[in-house]
Amino acid sequence: MSAQPVRFTDVAEKAGIGIRLTNGGTDAKKYIFESTGSGVALIDFDRDGYPDIFLVNGSRIGAIASGAEPTNHLFHNNGDGTFADVTAKSGLASSGWGQGVCVGDFDNDGFDDLFVTYYGRQNILYRNNGDGTFSDVTGKTGLNELRRNYSTGCAFVDYDRDGVLDLFVASYVDITNSSAGLPGSAPNCVYKGVAVFCGPRGLPAAQSHLYRNLGDGKFMDVSDSAGITKAAKCYGLGVLTADFENRGWPDIYEACDTTPSLLFRNNGNGTFTERGVQAGVAYDEDGREQAGMGVSAADYDGDGWLDIFKTNFEDDVPDLYRNERGGNFSFRTFDARLGFYLKYLCWGGGFLDYDNDGWPDIFIANGHVYPELESHHHAESPYRQRNLLFHNSGNGQFEDVTSTAGTGFEVRRSARGAAFGDLHNDGKIDIVVNNQNDPPTLLHNESESRNHWISIRTVGTKSNRDGIGARVAVVAMGRRQIQEVRSGGSYLSQNDLRLHFGTGSAARIDEIEVGWPSGATDTVKDIPADQSVTIEEQRGLVNQHQSAEANYRISYTR
Repeated sequence: MSAQPVRFTDVAEKAGIGIRLTNGGTDAKKYIFESTGSGVALIDFDRDGYPDIFLVNGSRIGAIASGAEPTNHLFHNNGDGTFADVTAKSGLASSGWGQGVCVGDFDNDGFDDLFVTYYGRQNILYRNNGDGTFSDVTGKTGLNELRRNYSTGCAFVDYDRDGVLDLFVASYVDITNSSAGLPGSAPNCVYKGVAVFCGPRGLPAAQSHLYRNLGDGKFMDVSDSAGITKAAKCYGLGVLTADFENRGWPDIYEACDTTPSLLFRNNGNGTFTERGVQAGVAYDEDGREQAGMGVSAADYDGDGWLDIFKTNFEDDVPDLYRNERGGNFSFRTFDARLGFYLKYLCWGGGFLDYDNDGWPDIFIANGHVYPELESHHHAESPYRQRNLLFHNSGNGQFEDVTSTAGTGFEVRRSARGAAFGDLHNDGKIDIVVNNQNDPPTLLHNESESRNHWISIRTVGTKSNRDGIGARVAVVAMGRRQIQEVRSGGSYLSQNDLRLHFGTGSAARIDEIEVGWPSGATDTVKDIPADQSVTIEEQRGLVNQHQSAEANYRISYTR
């Protein structure tokens, strides 16, 4: 299947989110926590039907004047292609070395909450008060024990299927400024002959954690009893939850930097067994450790089983692991024609259907960690890099369409977190990228595809309110596609919780089937495409919205 014309334009400044983010030094970085960057979340915090944007921010070394500290930012979607900064009145203006973010309605009150991870300070759980404001409830919920030195990726997941969302938090290295070492002070602090920050090799790895939601507003650390701490510690970054064996139980995959990545298989009894090596997703095809960053899951070949995509460091290839069923995966990067991009250092991104043809494509956000290389004449390792876009040909292979994907892909930044969602409710997936010491990138999808689509929001009743973990199947013109509602993923980021399916030339949906975490199933039959729908557990279809494109066309020329 050949790629249709595609056009993405960076409209961050015109849309009102052109703030400059902060992440350590611009010309050199003294410590590793200046390099890992931050994530971005799409969250409809006020339930008006339009995804809003939450940008995690970092900090910088040295004294910062009181009141001038970089903070996280929340931008409200005005519904006309622009956003308003509502950070101050929302209560989300916290500062520090912000890392990751994930979204989930942990108290099932109908409003999505935020969990934000940090280096060097307490992680924060923000409860959505339902009135446009958030409250820090970290201490009240028992998560104040999360005084981890360097937390990164996170995901809400109902691992025991009791109807409330639990929380998995990845951790990176266990250091303080005084214990990290200075650039050039050890062999692991030199790269291509240049003195750079130390790590992660040579530094102690930190322990990732699983917290069980007790259903009374509190969480309990069950990392030991659930089997998480039985696995070897790794330099954890991206977190991905998915039912990889089609058993109805969510597993947890953790992308690890220079250590074997971990796959925690859900045993269905409150415990997990780590089997990344046995499953074939710990290493590359030659059995080598990689610098795992971002992670994503989709059924890229349409066989009904979720596959894994993982990004890695430069001089390496991304990993495409095909699900071979029975808990086993095969390395398919080269078969899929994704192995020709060694010069890029890859972070956030993953699967999205940007042209609505019904086949998941791939986006990768790129940027280096060592700005010092440029001043030492390493032109092959630029700090600011362009992002990449690959079209799924529908035959197990991907085509690089970056050079023809519009001016948005000419932008060069040192990118980190990336999130996908239909920001304009026009049936086209947009992309938001968090960049180091630069404004974010908002890639507006201006492609003029004639393909159709359906957007699905799930509302649990017996299951958790967001329906996180629900398996959704869409059948159109006899072809079946699957996705799962998911918290976390990409690189330290959060996609829109609504599921977006392209249906190609099919203008009607034959069937939508939702398999809920509770075990219940709802089926909706014969509805028009090109709309957003809400499916509620045990009630079925409860809401339908026509595409916003039928009402207006967004223009950034004004």
